[in-house]
Amino acid sequence: MLKQKKSFCRKFRLLPFFCAYLSIPKSMIYALIITLLVFTTAYLFMHSKRFGALPKGTDKQQIRQSPHFKGKSFANISPTPSLTEGSSFTGVLYDFLFKRGRRIHPTDFLPVVKTDLKQLAGDQNVLIWLGHSSYFMQVDGLKILVDPVLSGHASPLRFTTRSFKGVDIYTPDDFPDIDYLFITHDHWDHLDYRTVKALQPKVGKVICGLGVPGHLLRWGYQRADIIEKDWNEQVSLREGFTVHTTSGRHFSGRGFKRNQTLWMAYVLQTPSRKIFMGGDSGYDSHFAAIGKAFGPFDWAILECGQYDPNWKYIHMMPHEVVQAAIDLGARQLIPVHWGKFALSKHDWDTPIKTVSKEAAARKVSIKTPRIGSVLDLDTPDKPTPPWWTDLK
Repeated sequence: MLKQKKSFCRKFRLLPFFCAYLSIPKSMIYALIITLLVFTTAYLFMHSKRFGALPKGTDKQQIRQSPHFKGKSFANISPTPSLTEGSSFTGVLYDFLFKRGRRIHPTDFLPVVKTDLKQLAGDQNVLIWLGHSSYFMQVDGLKILVDPVLSGHASPLRFTTRSFKGVDIYTPDDFPDIDYLFITHDHWDHLDYRTVKALQPKVGKVICGLGVPGHLLRWGYQRADIIEKDWNEQVSLREGFTVHTTSGRHFSGRGFKRNQTLWMAYVLQTPSRKIFMGGDSGYDSHFAAIGKAFGPFDWAILECGQYDPNWKYIHMMPHEVVQAAIDLGARQLIPVHWGKFALSKHDWDTPIKTVSKEAAARKVSIKTPRIGSVLDLDTPDKPTPPWWTDLK
């Protein structure tokens, strides 16, 4: 057979490399084809629209001018390793796969409430938590949406990191026109392609950190509708409304390359109140610095879940959440980043139980609304019962 192949090559003067190909065993050829297909599929998947796009050209030049862009990526103010000293990636992966809590997902359906957002009175000052770090606010007539993830998952693969049963009660069609869409950073549980794309016709302006517009532009947003900022900058929204961008202690990235976009938190000053809209962050001195510069705050919205001692520098531990609220000078604390996705190995309700207990011990007022219910920002003394108490 091999002689026949070589004779075939000589007769038709085929290229040498093709003749060499004919001499390769079929099993090796099949393995090469399969490998090529796998790499091609992975490449196409990683370059699909859901991943967005990294900044290019003049956008990249602007980023390099930021004092927070160090060498080839953004950096936190304080040294911030991804893993705590003594932890390893293999150890964390093993714990995550085999030592997760038995109740990382609730067995019961959560007792959500669906408020008709389009029927809110124009003079109502409210916050509606949508689960995890997504929330809608109407404050002094301004309509704001923060980190909406409404697609039912928080990963590039729809069958992974699924939301808890029954919590996805809102779709993009349920929202009124949004004056400002705030994005704190580009992780999958904060920036969702399907949600943000569907909301585009309703969004007036987007406020986000450096580099994040690369994703939005690929998804069809217009540059004129995006306000891109570094830390420690100011945005005037309209008369009486100002936003100050502030730092966090975290990281960014939707693929293998980290920290090409900037993670943010925001100070929102309205005619009647001041609100701290925190993104993901480990605890550090920046909370006290923000409190000194802009506090005290009427409301502080802070992450409280998906923590672990193995990555304590990029997500706060429960007692640190309460300390951060104290550092900010917050009159009311609203804990978020829980109640929808399981991104750590603790039980689904451990964050809110622990933070509530710590807040009570330190006399910090805390508000814990149900998903979809109305939290009246004009009545901060009205209690919010612990609705998770009897759930499994």
